Amino acid sequence: MSGGVDSSVTAYLLKQNNYDCSGATMRLFLNGDIGVDPARPCCSQQDVQDAAAICAKLNIKHETLYYMIEFKECVIDKFIKTYQAGGTPNPCIDCNKYLKFNALLNHALNNNFNYIATGHYARIEFDKNSGRYLLRRGIDLTRDQSYVLYMLTQEQLAHTLFPLGNLTKLQVRAIAAQNNFINARKHDSQDICFVPDKNYAAFIENYTGSKSKPGKFILKYTGEILGEHKGIIHYTIGQRKGLNIASSSPLYVTDIDVINNNIILSHSQSDLFINKILVNNINLIAYKQLDEPIQAAAKIRYRQSEAQAVITQLESDILLINFHEPQRAPAIGQAAVIYDLSDPSLVIGGGTIFKIIK
Repeated sequence: MSGGVDSSVTAYLLKQNNYDCSGATMRLFLNGDIGVDPARPCCSQQDVQDAAAICAKLNIKHETLYYMIEFKECVIDKFIKTYQAGGTPNPCIDCNKYLKFNALLNHALNNNFNYIATGHYARIEFDKNSGRYLLRRGIDLTRDQSYVLYMLTQEQLAHTLFPLGNLTKLQVRAIAAQNNFINARKHDSQDICFVPDKNYAAFIENYTGSKSKPGKFILKYTGEILGEHKGIIHYTIGQRKGLNIASSSPLYVTDIDVINNNIILSHSQSDLFINKILVNNINLIAYKQLDEPIQAAAKIRYRQSEAQAVITQLESDILLINFHEPQRAPAIGQAAVIYDLSDPSLVIGGGTIFKIIK
């Protein structure tokens, strides 16, 4: 229970359905310890108090679980290393993978609970024909969170409940208001919880105590030096704004050369469009493995529509995704999540982009 409206209504719905519930709030960091304003509402002590208040209202137990070390090692450190290696991380997926559905689930099972339940907008069902648990989008497509849940294993899906999967956000807020929950109108968290104002580079430099090393902006194809950049952690593939280079036409970041500490720029946006990517750290949900190429739909960003592609499993932990139409600026470190073409709510699986094939 995060202290937000979604997890609060999740607890309420479970109680209404006669589940024996207990609330757990994960403290993943203390704001002051990582340079985040202690007054910032997300992941604050106030959130813990709000969660405890909802539990008291529902007459269920509440506990606070401390996972600072695990969060640092599995999420923050990985986040920093990925940016330093020229990639674009997805810490919310790592948090789900290592904390919510690993550490928290293990805590639940070790304490004789059958399930963990979260406020994610997604659905789980069991397919008798395949004998597999399936993951589906939430019915509220504006809130669907299946993209950040693709890593859930069969064991984790078997012990997870998503009570909000068949509800819209408006319905959830209405339930909270009807029950006079203190957080019925509480704003949703929009940013990465440990990075204020989306300033990833500033967070990394503050957290590590080290400034990123400046380097050269290089024009693609000609090798012309266009200026000096502030350090590779300040840039992502596809970026156009914030380059601070005088130019008669827009420039785009097309490559990050970590070895030589160069940022490669191009005037042509077409240089950003890619057909083929390779992903590893794969997790397949609908299938045990892909014995032959399949036609599917894949998305390479959370806030992006999926596109048709051919998916081929090359090795036990490598998928080739060949899009029918080129996709703009796929980035190493991001997740590629695959959906069924004939059954668009069904998540086939996904993985982490580790190579762009140009």
